[in-house]
Amino acid sequence: MTTTALYDVPGPRTRSRHRLYGVVATLVILGVLAWACYLLVDTGQFEGRKWTPFEYQGIQELLLRGLGNTLKAFAIAAVLALALGAVLAAGRLSWHRPVRWLATLFVEFFRAMPVLVMIFFIYVALKAEPLTALVVGLTLYNGSVLAEVFRTGVISVERGQHEAAYALGMRKTQVMTHVLVPQAVRAMLPTIISQLVVALKDTSLGFLITYEEFLHAGRLIASNLDYDLPFIPVVLVISPIYIGMCMLLSWLANWVGKRQKRNPKVEGEVGPAEQGPLLPGAAPR
Repeated sequence: MTTTALYDVPGPRTRSRHRLYGVVATLVILGVLAWACYLLVDTGQFEGRKWTPFEYQGIQELLLRGLGNTLKAFAIAAVLALALGAVLAAGRLSWHRPVRWLATLFVEFFRAMPVLVMIFFIYVALKAEPLTALVVGLTLYNGSVLAEVFRTGVISVERGQHEAAYALGMRKTQVMTHVLVPQAVRAMLPTIISQLVVALKDTSLGFLITYEEFLHAGRLIASNLDYDLPFIPVVLVISPIYIGMCMLLSWLANWVGKRQKRNPKVEGEVGPAEQGPLLPGAAPR
C-alpha cells in the first residue's frame, strides 16, 4: 500500500466505512427533501389557485422584464468590475510608491465596505438612478475583490519567468501582457467566476432601491392579495432560475479552462529523432 505525505491511502475497511457514510448521508438528505415536500403539500403550496398567476401574460412579462433587468445590471457590473480590477491590480503592482499606496487604499476601503451600504449611499446621497446605484455599488466592491485576485494570480507565477523576460529586454508592460498574465489566467479563472457569481446574486439587492429586477418582480407577485399570497410558488420559480444562471457561469468557466489547455504550442506530437545535417568535415556515424 502506498502512502502520501499527508495521509495513508484508505484500506478496504476504511473504503467500506466511507461508502456507508455516503449512503447514510444520502438517505438523510433525501429524508429532509421528502419532509420539505410533505410540508409544502400539507400547506397547500401546490394547489392550482396558488400557481394560477403564472398563467397570466402580464405576470410572465413582468418576470421576463425583471430577469432582463437582472442580466442587464449583471452584465454592466461584471464588465466594469473586471476592468476596474485590472486597473487596480496594475496599480498595486506598480513600481511607483504613490500609485501603489493609492491603489491599496482604494482596494482595502471598498472591499471592506458592505455592498448594500454603498448602493444606498449612491442612491440616497448622490440621488442616482436605481440602475446606476446598483451597478456602481457592485462595480466598486467586486472590482476591489477582483483586483486582489489578479494581483495574487500574477504574483503566483514563477519568479524566473519575469526575470527571464526582463533579461531579454522586455518592458514591464510587455512582461505583464505577454508573459505573466497569460500564465496567471488559468489559476485565476475559478476565483474570477466565483466572484462573478457573487455579483450575479448581489443584483437581487436592487429591489431594496426599487430597481425592477427579477426578485423585485417576484416580490410584487407574492405580495399581491389578489393572488392569495403565492410566496412559496414564487420562490420555487425564481430560485431555480438563479441557480441555473450560476451553474451556467460555472460551466462557462470550465469550458474556458479546457480551451486554455489546448495550447497549440504544446499540442503537437514529438516526432522520432532523425539525423540532422553534419558539420563540415564530419564523417557520418
